Amino acid sequence: MILPGQGRLKTLSFNKIIPNIITLLALSAGLTSIRYGLREEFESAVLAIFLAAVFDGIDGRIARMLKGSTKFGAELDSLSDFVSFGVAPAVLLYMWTLQGAGGIGWALSLLLAICAALRLARFNTMLGEPDPPSWAHNYFSGVPTPAAAFLVLLPMVMSFHFESGFFSSPWVVGLFVVTVSFLMVSRVPTFSFKRFRVPAIWVLPLMIVVGLLAAFLVTEPWATLGVIGLIYLGGIPFSMRSYRSLQARAAAHGGQPPEEDVVVEDDEDAPETR
Repeated sequence: MILPGQGRLKTLSFNKIIPNIITLLALSAGLTSIRYGLREEFESAVLAIFLAAVFDGIDGRIARMLKGSTKFGAELDSLSDFVSFGVAPAVLLYMWTLQGAGGIGWALSLLLAICAALRLARFNTMLGEPDPPSWAHNYFSGVPTPAAAFLVLLPMVMSFHFESGFFSSPWVVGLFVVTVSFLMVSRVPTFSFKRFRVPAIWVLPLMIVVGLLAAFLVTEPWATLGVIGLIYLGGIPFSMRSYRSLQARAAAHGGQPPEEDVVVEDDEDAPETR
C-alpha cells in the first residue's frame, strides 16, 4: 500500500534540468554526425561533432553556475561523450577511408571507440579519489575525449582544404587513430586551459589573436582548424616538460609546490578530466 505522498517524483528545480538538456543536445549532435557520415556528407558530419564539443564544453560550467550538478548529469555526460567523441569519429573514419583497409580498418575503428570508453570509465572511477595536487590542476591526464575526436579527424579536416589523396590514405588515418587512442588512455599530462590565468599585459594581444582566429575560421575554416590541431599536438611535449618541472619543484619543497605554482581552488569550477 502506497501512502499519500509516497512513490511520487519530487519536484526538480529547472536549474538542474538545463545542463542535462545541453548534454542531450551534444548527444543529438553526435548522433546526427553519424547520420551525415552514412550519407557521405563528411563536412557536415565533422561540423556536427564540433557542435557537440561546444555543447559538451558548456554543460558542466552551466551546471556549476546554476548549482545544478548531479550524479545523473555526470553519468549522462559520459554516455554522451562516448557516443559523440568515441563512436561517431570511429564510424566517420571507417565510412570515409578505413573500410578500404578491410578488417584492419574495422579493427582500428574499434580501437578508437574502445579507448574512448576506457578513458571515460577511468574518469568515472576516479570521481571519489582524492584531488590531485594543487600544482597539477592545470593538466589533464591524457588527452580528453573531445580533443581526441578533434585530433583523430585532422586528416579528414585537412583533406577538405587540400583535396589530396595523401590525407585520405587508410594508413595515414590509421596512424592517427593508433596515436590518438594511445594518448587517450595514457597518463601523458596535457594542458588544461580551464584554469589558465592570462597576465594583464597579454590580455589585449590575446584578444587580437582571437579576432584574427575568428576571421580565419570564416575565410579558411578547414585550414585553420587543421593548424589548431597541429599546434595542439605540438604542445604535448611542452605540457609534459612543464608538468615534470612543477613535479620536481614540488618534490624539492617537501611535496608542497612553490607559492606561485599553487592554483586557488574554486568549487564552482571543479576540474574535469574526461
